[in-house]
Amino acid sequence: MVNLAGNWRRFCNAMAVAGVCVLLLAATGSSDAPAATSALPEGALRPTIRQRLLAPRIATLLEQAHFSRKRMDDALSAQVFDRYLDSLDPQRSYFTAADIASFARWRNSFDDMIHSGDVAPGFQIFASFQQRNRQRLEYAVSLLAREPDWTLKEEFRFDRSKAPWAKDSAELDEIWRQRVKGDALSLRLAGKTWPEAVDTLTKRYERVLTRIDQIKADEVFEALMNAYAVVYDPHTNYFSPVNTEENRIQMSLSYDGIGASLQLVDDYVTISNLIAGGPAAAAGTLQTNDRILAVGQGRSGAMTEVIGWRLEDVVQLIRGRNGTLVRLQILPAGVAPGGNEKIVELARGKVTLESQAAKKQLKVLRSGDRDVRVGIITVPGFYQDLAARNAGDENYRSTTRDVRRLIAELQAEGAIDSLVLDLRGDGGGFLPEATALTGLFIDRGPIVQIKDTMGNVEVLDDPQPGVVYGGPLTVLVDRTSASASEIFAGAIQDYRRGLIVGQTTFGKGTVQNQIKLDRWASSTDGQINVTIGKFYRVTGESTQLRGVEPDIQLPSAVDITDVGESALDHPLPWDRIQPARFTPLPMLMQTGDLARDQISRASNDADYTWLLDSLKALGATREDKALSLNLKDRQQQRTEQDRARLDRENTRRKVAGLPALKSLEEIKPDDQPDVILAQTAGIAADLVARQAARMALQPQR
Repeated sequence: MVNLAGNWRRFCNAMAVAGVCVLLLAATGSSDAPAATSALPEGALRPTIRQRLLAPRIATLLEQAHFSRKRMDDALSAQVFDRYLDSLDPQRSYFTAADIASFARWRNSFDDMIHSGDVAPGFQIFASFQQRNRQRLEYAVSLLAREPDWTLKEEFRFDRSKAPWAKDSAELDEIWRQRVKGDALSLRLAGKTWPEAVDTLTKRYERVLTRIDQIKADEVFEALMNAYAVVYDPHTNYFSPVNTEENRIQMSLSYDGIGASLQLVDDYVTISNLIAGGPAAAAGTLQTNDRILAVGQGRSGAMTEVIGWRLEDVVQLIRGRNGTLVRLQILPAGVAPGGNEKIVELARGKVTLESQAAKKQLKVLRSGDRDVRVGIITVPGFYQDLAARNAGDENYRSTTRDVRRLIAELQAEGAIDSLVLDLRGDGGGFLPEATALTGLFIDRGPIVQIKDTMGNVEVLDDPQPGVVYGGPLTVLVDRTSASASEIFAGAIQDYRRGLIVGQTTFGKGTVQNQIKLDRWASSTDGQINVTIGKFYRVTGESTQLRGVEPDIQLPSAVDITDVGESALDHPLPWDRIQPARFTPLPMLMQTGDLARDQISRASNDADYTWLLDSLKALGATREDKALSLNLKDRQQQRTEQDRARLDRENTRRKVAGLPALKSLEEIKPDDQPDVILAQTAGIAADLVARQAARMALQPQR
C-alpha cells in the first residue's frame, strides 16, 4: 500500500478514472434487480443496487490498472469460481460433490457476472453455504447426545484443503463425526469430563450458528470480490467499508474511540484490555472483564442492547468522532447476570496504538575484551498517519520519525556502539516510509526501483540527504518480513551498509495502490488495493518470490515451505531490470568470520540448544497430517510430548541457574527467551569488536 509521485500517480489516477466510466454506464441501465436475484431463496442475503453498480467498476480497475493487464475471461472465471468456493469451505467440510456440480453452471460465467453487475449467483452459492453450515452444526450438536467410544483405533485427517469434495451427505456425516470426536477429545485431554465437554461444544457450535446468520451482504460481497482480486495476484484485495477503516487504523496506528480492546466471551462483548493513554484508561471507570450490555450515543441517546451482537458491530457503535460522548451500560467483572449494572459515560478521543509502534531496548554484551552497548529497535510495521499529515499536523506519527526519535534516545542514554533493527513479523506498509527509513542510514542515492505495467521504471531516491546513525548496523528478518521490510533490508545489503541476519524474507516484490471506490460518490463503497507495479533493488534484482537472502542464517519457527510468496496462489514471477547507478560502501566485514563467531557462541549457549530441540519437536508435529481419536493413545502421546518439553525447559534452566519446574503450567510467557534476538545482538557486538581489532592492526601514520 503506497503513495506515489509524478508519472506514477498520474498513471494510477488515469486507471482509477476508468472506473467512473463503468459506474456511469451501469447507472444508465435499469435499476431493477437482475433476474438471477429472484432465484435466491426467501430470506437469503441479496446484492444491493450499490454493489451491482460497484462490481463493474472493480472489474475495470482489475483489468486496466493491474500490473498483469489480464482480461476477465472464461479461463479466469473458472479460477475465480474455484477460489470463491475455497474461501467459503476451505476444509471441504460443508459442500458435497453434488453441491459443487449444481454450482458448475456458473463456472464460466463469473466474468460476465462482474462485468454486468449481476453478482446474484455468488450470493446464491453463499445461501447454499449458510444452509449447509446450519445442517452440519445442528448435526454436530446432535452427536453430543452420546459419548463416543474412546477405545476405537481411528484417525481424523484434519487438513482437507486438498481432499476431494465429499461424494454425499453420508460421507460428510462421517467427517463430522470424527471432527466432533476430535474436538471433544481435545477437551478431555484438557481435563474436562464428558458432560463438561458437551456443554462447552454445544455453546461453541451454537455460537458459530449464530454468527453465520449475522453475516451481512457487505461481507458476502467482499468475499466474492476478493475471489476475483486474488486470481490477479495474492496482494490485490477489495476492502468493505468497515475493513477500509480497519486498514486505515493499522496504517496510522490511531483512531477515534474510547481506547479499549474488546473480545467476545459467550454472548457478551467484554473489555480485554485498556489502552494506555486512551479515554477509558484515563477515566478509570472501566476495568478488564467488564461486559458491555448496551451502547447509547451522547448524553440522551437511546440505549441499544448489544448482547449477542457481533464484535465488529459493537465496535462501530462505540467508535465515533473525537470529542463526542458515548454511554455504555456495563455489567462489572465478576458480577452475575442480573446483578448491579452501571452506566459509564466517556468522551471519545484519539487513541494511539503504542503496542504496534516501534520500540527500543539496550543490551550491554561482552565481546572479546570489551563491553559493547547494542541498541535494539523493533519495527513492527511501516506506518504513517496520513490523515494527520494531510491536515498539516507537524507531529504526525510515522515509522521513520519514531525510529529517529528512538535512536536519539538511545544515544542520549549513553552512546551505543552498534544498532539492531528487528523487522521480524514486519509485513510492510507505506513505501515512502521504507525509503525514508533507509535514508536514516545512508547519505544519499537510489533506494528502490519500480516498474509499471507499461515497462516504465521510476527510481526512488533517499528523500533527505544526511545520516542519522552511521555506526555498525544489523538488520534481523524472518520469513514474515515482507514488502517495505524487504525494500529496506535489500537496500541496506546492496549498499553494504549493514548485515542482514535471520531467515529468507517473504518475497513480496509488488506495489499496491489504494483506490477509494467512493471518491466520486457520497456513499461509502470501501477500497481496492491493486498491484500496479513491481519493486526492484538498486542492483536490478526483484525481491518477488525470492525475497532477501540474509548474510548470516539463523533458525526460525516459521516453515519457509508453508509461508511466503512462493506458497501463495497466483504470484507474479521473478525477474530483473537494469541496475540503478549507486555507490556501495567499502566491504563492511567478512561475514564468514562473523558466522563462525555466531556458531561458536551458539554451541555453548543452552538457550540456543533449547531452541533447536524445540524446533525439531515442532517439525515432527508439523509432519502429522492426522490425529488419533483413541483417548489412551492421545493421552500417552500428550504425556510424552509434555515430558519432553519439560525436560528441555529444565535443562535450559539448570544451565541458567534457575530452579527446575515441576509442570508446564509453571512456565510463563515472559520466561521464554528470545534466542534469535540474543544471537543477533551477539553478532552486532562481534561486528564492533572485529572492526576495532582490524583498525588496531592497520599501520599508524
